[in-house]
Amino acid sequence: MTEAILLVGGKGTRLRPLTVHTPKPMVPAAGVPFLTHQLARARAAGVEHVVLATSYLAEVFEPYFGDGSALGLHLEYVTEEEPLGTGGAIRNVASRLRSAPGDPVLVFNGDILTGLDIRALVETHTSSGADVSLHLTRVADPRAFGLVPTDGDGRVTAFLEKPQTPEEIVTDQINAGAYVFTRSVIDAVPADRPVSVERETFPGLLADGAHLQGMVDSTYWLDLGTPQAFVRGSADLVLGRAPSPAVPGRRGERLVLAGAEVASDAKLTGGTSVGTGAVVGAGARVHGSTLLDGAVVGPGSVVRDSLVGTGARIGARTVLDGAVVGDGAVVGEDNELRGGIRVWCDARLAPGSVRFSSDC
Repeated sequence: MTEAILLVGGKGTRLRPLTVHTPKPMVPAAGVPFLTHQLARARAAGVEHVVLATSYLAEVFEPYFGDGSALGLHLEYVTEEEPLGTGGAIRNVASRLRSAPGDPVLVFNGDILTGLDIRALVETHTSSGADVSLHLTRVADPRAFGLVPTDGDGRVTAFLEKPQTPEEIVTDQINAGAYVFTRSVIDAVPADRPVSVERETFPGLLADGAHLQGMVDSTYWLDLGTPQAFVRGSADLVLGRAPSPAVPGRRGERLVLAGAEVASDAKLTGGTSVGTGAVVGAGARVHGSTLLDGAVVGPGSVVRDSLVGTGARIGARTVLDGAVVGDGAVVGEDNELRGGIRVWCDARLAPGSVRFSSDC
């Protein structure tokens, strides 16, 4: 297996304000852009050539990763001029693939953190003779997802919309966002128009009698589509719960990058990561949180399950619990922000102006 397509074109609307200035695959998780973890895992599984399907803030990717040689990869970049959907994005990069018509091509999404055994998915695809193979995972409550039932041999039998009643929950298996396509299937996707693999390509293939194989892999899996999920994913990478060869340091309660300053009596726990140039003041307590480069947490502050953006400043004795503070924002001292509140980039909150906020 030597080739993959990585879909990184989404706007990351649900992740704002994290994605105002940064495409979601480039938001740092455990000290490096999230995309770094995906590329490193692909390389470890034997992938050598990756084509990135970019769109939103496409100009950010290549200056950071270049030709991919630092990761042992050969990277290419293709930018959508207009949004093409998942299937359209895959088809749009087909000209950069090197595979023969019968070869497997790995496709994965730029916002899924997973412990998927990539080699096993490829082996499932080749041994079953499938046209497309899908990574499936089991979830306790599948109501928020489309369902993918399979038969006794693992062959996909249907693609079902989000269930509305208990009777419609016929399986706990969902599409986990990683696939192996036989190259000829990619070439058959309509070109130059939006196409959804979930709503058009996969159901259409099934209706035409194609072989779609499912592989259930119930290792770590998390959709990083919300700020709360992203913070959790970063912490799990630091703690070692989520696998990645790209974490820049030893797993544990904390990850502090070079150039950060942490007061000797500050306490960092729960997989907290502290970016380059960030400062954590005296007596501060930070748990399960992500502090991006240049962020400042003032003395005596408490930060829990939160993300503090690049260059943002948190005043003394302020409490953040489940909060997201955008790049360059300033939260004055003695504030209390809880319950999913999001502070926009470059916003200013006066000292003591907010004592509590519900989800917004």
